[in-house]
Amino acid sequence: MAETTVAEVMAELAGLDDPKIRAVNEKHGDDHGVNLGKLRAIAKRLKTRQELARELWATDDSAARLLALLICRPKEFGRADLDTMLREARTPKVHDWLVNYVVKKSPHAEDLRRAWSADPDPVVASAGWALTTERVAKKPEGLDLAGLLDVIEAEMKDAPERLQWAMNHCLAQIGITHPEHRARAVDIGERLQVLKDYPTPPGCTSPFAPVWISEMVRRNNGA
Repeated sequence: MAETTVAEVMAELAGLDDPKIRAVNEKHGDDHGVNLGKLRAIAKRLKTRQELARELWATDDSAARLLALLICRPKEFGRADLDTMLREARTPKVHDWLVNYVVKKSPHAEDLRRAWSADPDPVVASAGWALTTERVAKKPEGLDLAGLLDVIEAEMKDAPERLQWAMNHCLAQIGITHPEHRARAVDIGERLQVLKDYPTPPGCTSPFAPVWISEMVRRNNGA
C-alpha cells in the first residue's frame, strides 16, 4: 500500500472542515473546523508516522498540526525541536496538545519546564506552568511548593490570560494534592479572586481555586 502523502491528508482535512465547528472554535482562539473525533479517527488509521507528522506540522495549518501531534513519536523530538514548536503553536488547542501529548512524554520535559517557566513570553511561560502542575500532581519530590505559592501570590492577579489560567491550575493542584499547603492555597485564591466569576456550565466545576479545591477534595474523599 502506498504511503499517505501530506497532500492527501490535507485534502481529507479540507473535506472535513465544517463552518459551524470553525465558528465555535474561533471564539476560543482556534482556527480550524475539523471535528476532533474525526481527526482522531484519521490518526488511528494512519498510526504512528514521525516523518509525516513533521511534514504536517510544517504546513502551519492548525488541523494538520493537531493530527501531527497524534501520530508523532514524542521521544524523537529534540529539545530545540520542542522549543521551536511551542513558539510556533499559534492557537490554544495546538499549544495544549503539544504540551500534554508530546512534551510531557519527552525526556526533555523537566529541562523545558524550568526554561519555559522563566520565559518572558507569557504563552511560553504558561507551558512551563502546565508542566509544573503535572509534577505537582504526579512527581512533587524536589519541587518547592511554598515557593511556587509565593510566585502565584505575587504574580497571578496581573498575569496575562493564558499564563494566569496556568498559574491558577497549579494553585488548585497544590491545594488538591498537598493537604499541608491547602489552607494557604485556598487563602490565596480567596484574596486574589481570580476566575471567581468565570461562567461555569451546570455539572462542571468552577475554575475558581477555592471552589475547585473544595470540590476535588470532597470527591477524592468519597464524600
